Amino acid sequence: MTSEGAAQLRTWIDACPPGGLVFFGGAGVSTESGIPDFRSADGLYAQKSAYPYPPEVMVSRSFFDAHPALFYDFYCERMLALDAKPNQAHRKLAALEQAGICRAVVTQNIDGLHQAAGSRQVIELHGSVHRNHCMACNAPFTVDQLLEARAADDGIPRCSCGGIIKPDVVLYEESLDQTTLEAAVDAIAAASLLIVAGTSLAVYPAAGLLRYFQGDHVAIINRDATPADQSADLCLRENIGEVLI
Repeated sequence: MTSEGAAQLRTWIDACPPGGLVFFGGAGVSTESGIPDFRSADGLYAQKSAYPYPPEVMVSRSFFDAHPALFYDFYCERMLALDAKPNQAHRKLAALEQAGICRAVVTQNIDGLHQAAGSRQVIELHGSVHRNHCMACNAPFTVDQLLEARAADDGIPRCSCGGIIKPDVVLYEESLDQTTLEAAVDAIAAASLLIVAGTSLAVYPAAGLLRYFQGDHVAIINRDATPADQSADLCLRENIGEVLI
């Protein structure tokens, strides 16, 4: 049964001018595709681990530089979900873009599922597992090439030049790409409807992007409360895919 809040959101979407919708999403958007989020009770950070370091330490730049083999053990086991498929939320957003309603998807996710569903205007704040580069010569690598290089050596994927290959994902202690950040600001500032979904709004600077919104309505879809709930026009504690149908 459609909730009153979900029905209200769909009314706002239907009334959106061309390019008036921007979607800002986090890890919760992909949980319905079987990818765990980070901070929820059953998320990545709460899972028992055989690794000797906490997950948030192992995905830091200093850890990558100091322990690349152990980083890749964790990264390949816990951060790659190459068999995951787009869910209803991904597909609906792609359809809204095709219909001329959705201006952009701003995502904190690195899984590439928005593009797999057909979205083209995707602003990836934290990068993508599907892009990788040699830190010595900057040669590009697909994720399959990275895995192949890792299997051929000591657990550390290396380029033919000898340099270590690094995923194009933003690790802790790294800054967001300025051009990407500016594109997200521009998209949010131009929106009349902003849907924020599947994010705790606890990670900055991404969480601070909401202050650039100047439009009509902000809707938040998240299973837990967020710091922005009090200033939102609508808060839904429902599955994102069930709301965006």
